[in-house]
Amino acid sequence: MNAPPDVEYRIAHLKERLAAEETADLGIRIENRGSSVTVIGSVPSAHCRAELMDTVSEELAGLTVRFDVVVAGAEAPDRPEEVI
Repeated sequence: MNAPPDVEYRIAHLKERLAAEETADLGIRIENRGSSVTVIGSVPSAHCRAELMDTVSEELAGLTVRFDVVVAGAEAPDRPEEVI
């Protein structure tokens, strides 16, 4: 099954929107994989991931979207590192 003909346009528009938004998720890759679109990358928080998923779902409504987006822990460690 092939993707609709406008899928590349919609992906390009989504990339522009993500780059312009407050979170500026530039480390996210969006790939057309035939019958689905895959979103790959990492974000700094669960909140950013939720916002990303909402934006992608809105822009690519009607398409099958797979998310492979992880939250990169950017918090300070709660204890010193032990060097052995």
